[in-house]
Amino acid sequence: MAQNDETKQGQAAGSGNDFQSLFEESMFSVKPGAVVKGRVVGINETHVMVDVGYKTEGQIPIEEFRDREGQVQVKVGDDVDVFFDSSEGENGGIVLSHARAENMKAWERIEKAFNEGSAIEGLVVDKVKGGFKVDVGIMGFLPGSHVDIRPNRNLDRFVGKRDRFLVLKYNRMRGNVVVSRRALVEKERGALRKDTLKVLEEGVILEGTVKTLTGYAAFVDVGGIDGIVHITDMSWGRIGHPSEVVRMSEKVKVVV
Repeated sequence: MAQNDETKQGQAAGSGNDFQSLFEESMFSVKPGAVVKGRVVGINETHVMVDVGYKTEGQIPIEEFRDREGQVQVKVGDDVDVFFDSSEGENGGIVLSHARAENMKAWERIEKAFNEGSAIEGLVVDKVKGGFKVDVGIMGFLPGSHVDIRPNRNLDRFVGKRDRFLVLKYNRMRGNVVVSRRALVEKERGALRKDTLKVLEEGVILEGTVKTLTGYAAFVDVGGIDGIVHITDMSWGRIGHPSEVVRMSEKVKVVV
């Protein structure tokens, strides 16, 4: 009789534990396969511990939080986005990934930029055959012919710089993204050109940027439109070359 009472009590206790476990799981409504917000609660030499409100914390390899220089980019208390991979990891823990969450967010930004025709920011990482590698969250390709609206002899100067680009095409399944700086510059110049044409008339003074120097003139961008300043109109005195008066990329005032 006593054994039966002990058995019933054990079953009741077991049922209580099962109920508590089910209750805790039901409180966490997000299922595997989703991006969730978590908080960094610990960092050691190999892993970052993240609390996402589940009954156990997830451990993410610390390499997923390092930048290109190898520096860890999070600290205890930071909120981070993580991909909830599985609730059945080793030792009963949950499997999370920060890298996968960032990857999914990057593809969403790329798709949105492509559909809206809006710019996306990226870092020109390296020069490769035919163009450049550009980090826009996903490693993309910038064709050499799409770097600028004019032929550019010194392409190396773009490496290591952040810039804005339009997405020409992408394939998420293959992991391919092609971007263009030239297309964005042309789009912005087109908008500027419309505004410039509204005020463009003889005698108007405009501010422009010196874009090209030749032996006989300076070409000045006055808002989406290139104007020519002949060497004879650059100085009251005689000069041998436009570079004696203006420099590349210099802001100048000109009269139409």
